[in-house]
Amino acid sequence: MKVNGTPTRTIWLAADGASVCIIDQTRLPHAFEVITLSSWQQAATAIKEMWVRGAPLIGATAAYGLALAMQTDASDSGLELAAAVLRGTRPTAVNLMWALDRMLAVLRPLPQAQRRAAAYAEAAALCDEDVAMNYAIGGHGLEVFRTLWDQRRAAGAERLNVLTHCNAGWLATVDWGTALAPIYRFHDLGLPVHVWVDETRPRNQGASLTAWELNSHGVPHTVIPDNVGGHLMQHGMVDVCIVGTDRTTRQGDVCNKIGTYLKALAAHDTGVPFYVALPGPTIDWALADGVAEIPIEERSALEVTQMTGRTADGRVETVTITPAGSPAGNWGFDVTPARLVTGLITERGVCPASEAGLRGLYPEGV
Repeated sequence: MKVNGTPTRTIWLAADGASVCIIDQTRLPHAFEVITLSSWQQAATAIKEMWVRGAPLIGATAAYGLALAMQTDASDSGLELAAAVLRGTRPTAVNLMWALDRMLAVLRPLPQAQRRAAAYAEAAALCDEDVAMNYAIGGHGLEVFRTLWDQRRAAGAERLNVLTHCNAGWLATVDWGTALAPIYRFHDLGLPVHVWVDETRPRNQGASLTAWELNSHGVPHTVIPDNVGGHLMQHGMVDVCIVGTDRTTRQGDVCNKIGTYLKALAAHDTGVPFYVALPGPTIDWALADGVAEIPIEERSALEVTQMTGRTADGRVETVTITPAGSPAGNWGFDVTPARLVTGLITERGVCPASEAGLRGLYPEGV
């Protein structure tokens, strides 16, 4: 995608060929700032502190984190220490574990002298594959949207109204995004689309990140409070919901940003199609029951009790919005059962949210 007309990915090698550049997503939408990571410890901090976020991008950052580790200590102990610390940064997104396991499978058998070059090459390949997968997701989702648009247009609609939750755009991946990729592909064909952007409390990834992306790309959109989606669906103002996922069980349960489950319930009640877009590495074949088995990250209460924004005179300030002494709970994700999901949009095609559906596209899944 482009930033100020320049094609930009969310993670790339610096000019020195060793350091890794990322966009500091905690600064968006008020400032676009690039951070250069020069150590695996910085990569771990970037993931943990959510300078980068989104399951695919977390995995890519962890992969480059191991490459940075091989820059300074390519020993077995250096490799295993870096991998263990990176693995512990975020518990929910399975792409993190997948990327580290993939890197370890390449690096462990190699002599120390070969690990640095191999690590950078594998991390780059992983990133390129992510871009290709997301573009393919966009193509398959585009066909879903075209079918829905043909139906809506025949009924007299002037545009396709899409509701999103959290950010599953290019900022959550290396490029293109998952849930937003079909929207970009649809818009770029000149087809009329409008996106209802859930603010996605408490970190406001919809209001700050999805809206920034769509605005930069020229996609018509409206930011809405999280509690408005059900009302819009009841009044026929949403044609389709599409979200991403940080982990999908083999039976089709999906774990996404907190509040997704409520949108799925509203969509089910009002007959609005509810799709989930994901690349293959987001499937956790070891898990069956998402509600019972997926670990749900609990984050700092400060994300709930405080809010950051721009003041009228241009300063970016953080303020407290709750009474002093009031405790806050902050579960980062919830699980939407497969029964509420219309379909899963992957890089290999669209399938039912079921084990049979997933194995039909990924027969090698284990």
